Amino acid sequence: MKILDKKLFSDLTVKAFDSDRKRTHYNLHSESTDKTQRLCMAIEPGSYIRPHRHSKKGKWEVFVILQGSASMLTFNNRGKVTDSVLLSENGPIHVVEVQENIWHTLVSHESGTVLLEIKPGPYLPLPSKDRAPWAPDEGTEEAGKFEAFFRTAKKGSSIKEM
Repeated sequence: MKILDKKLFSDLTVKAFDSDRKRTHYNLHSESTDKTQRLCMAIEPGSYIRPHRHSKKGKWEVFVILQGSASMLTFNNRGKVTDSVLLSENGPIHVVEVQENIWHTLVSHESGTVLLEIKPGPYLPLPSKDRAPWAPDEGTEEAGKFEAFFRTAKKGSSIKEM
């Protein structure tokens, strides 16, 4: 039996804080080939997840906030924010599902943020056509500017405003 508890959250938070990407995960699924991928993810402020989509039919994702707070942002094809949903352990929204073919990213608002992510498997690397062409790669100087923008972006905001 695998258990998600405060000790695990604390251990993951330390690992995320110390990592270059400012995030880490703990797999609940056994293999990358499992039909359902389930993982606990710790994500710190400063972690940049390049906006992406899952264009393959039936490739949705569910995020459940377990601790802290994060926003799920969705975008149109030009990088304009179509929705911004705050997930917070103390707020009214705890779960969000992102359907296939929707540009999206997740951004952490506070240290110690932990989420449960569930999605159909098997795990396959994201093809380049599913990485937002208007957003920079991870690890670039520009990526840091995007991550900072994402933390305050609201519905209707555009990357052109950066």
